[in-house]
Amino acid sequence: MTGPDDSALRLRGVTVRFGPRTALQDVHLEVPRGQFVALAGPNGSGKTTLLRAALGFLVPDAGSVELFGSDVLGLTVAERARRVAWVPQEENPRDDAPLLDYVLYGRYAHLGWLQGESARDREAALDALAAVGLADRARDGILSVSGGEKQRAILARALVQEAPLVLLDEPTSHLDIAHQLDLLSRVRDLARERTVTVVAALHDLNLAARFADRIVILSRGRRVADGSPAEVLSEELLARVWGVVADLRRDPRTGAPYLLPHHLVAPATTGPTPFLGKGPVHVVGGGGSGAVYMRALSEAGYRVTAGALHLLDSDLETAENLGAPSAVEVPFAPIGEEVRGKLRILLEGATAIVVAPFPVGPSNLPNLEEVLRQLGRVPVLLVRRPEAESWDFTGGRARQVEEELRRGGAREVAGATEMLAALASAPVLVATQ
Repeated sequence: MTGPDDSALRLRGVTVRFGPRTALQDVHLEVPRGQFVALAGPNGSGKTTLLRAALGFLVPDAGSVELFGSDVLGLTVAERARRVAWVPQEENPRDDAPLLDYVLYGRYAHLGWLQGESARDREAALDALAAVGLADRARDGILSVSGGEKQRAILARALVQEAPLVLLDEPTSHLDIAHQLDLLSRVRDLARERTVTVVAALHDLNLAARFADRIVILSRGRRVADGSPAEVLSEELLARVWGVVADLRRDPRTGAPYLLPHHLVAPATTGPTPFLGKGPVHVVGGGGSGAVYMRALSEAGYRVTAGALHLLDSDLETAENLGAPSAVEVPFAPIGEEVRGKLRILLEGATAIVVAPFPVGPSNLPNLEEVLRQLGRVPVLLVRRPEAESWDFTGGRARQVEEELRRGGAREVAGATEMLAALASAPVLVATQ
């Protein structure tokens, strides 16, 4: 190593191009020693390119890569092999070498010219096989083992290099869920026991959140998110980067976040292309009047907030099922100052407000009054009420507030389809990226 440096891997403004296509664009990344970092992103986001640049397999068009403080391109192949071990996404051995011999290939970085393996090398290989649970398969050929066992053998070959940094490219891509959990558990445990730095490209965000200390998200060759799993995983991220609507949940045993994807973000039918994962849009409703609008917004890729609603209200059940933050009051009570304050925070955080055709009485009149305070700041959409339906039980105050909303620029819409079209054409909701 060249001097004290706490970074195992450092990328400084790395750009990599393949002809007219840019695979990485000005990527900065620093990985401290001993950290387990997961690289995630859609296909073609640059994960494999980043790993290959880190290994020195690719020469960046701009920027530089350092391994433990040394420029990777200034290191010999043997020097790189003593610093970093590589577990590729897929490897197809041609010869049916015994697993022990296959793992011993990883010792070549430590052997001199024409030097054969020593007893210590064989001992190290057997220890590595034991560490991945393959000690009893040492004499079996690499072509005779299962896919999961082969991936563990490749990991053992990387471990026997005794390199302080291990890079893995989609190590679980061809494994069933049991082998995925087994392999990543072994990687995490071995990293901690041997204080090895790990950078692994992973497709599955939930696996990344479960095993990694840190998640780095790449999209179209750029780093777009970086932090702990709790900081990075969000419904907005999945919608924006992958175009998938999901619910964010937490494991009750560990508190770790995980995502439940349920459908693709629906493309806009009118207006400019909207920002995926847009919003939040706040829905004011009650008595079941807001459910259809909350569901339509969620299915179109919007984040949703709701309220104020009373406990036991069916709209609150819908909001909770969608994971929508809500201001909640106790059943049958007037909306109090504390809940009104929570409602105000949600309204002030919204990029648009939808007022469902809910019955208005003295207990929930504050909903309309608080919407009136937001007029002019964000678009307000009033869903048209059915004719000849009684809904104002405030002695006319609710009608007065709704009329003030119309005069102040609130737009009336006929239903969920017209609501989505209006939101898609609202400039405040359109991405400027």
